Amino acid sequence: MNSVGEACTELKREYDQCFNRWFAEKFLKGDSAGDPCGQLFKRYQLCVQKAIKEKDIPIEGLEFMGPSKGKPENSS
Repeated sequence: MNSVGEACTELKREYDQCFNRWFAEKFLKGDSAGDPCGQLFKRYQLCVQKAIKEKDIPIEGLEFMGPSKGKPENSS
């Protein structure tokens, strides 16, 4: 499947390959340590965010998974 932005499709493929390799070779064997694909994901995420802005795709009100998912906004 291609990405939302044509320029992001190759980054998506690279990230998908990295994740699938990590999932099969590490995670399913009990090794969930580390984040070998984190930098690829960040590059892909930035590309997608740029494509969304360029295509003027409305995203207000959509929920995204991420580090703050499920946490109160003012957690002290």
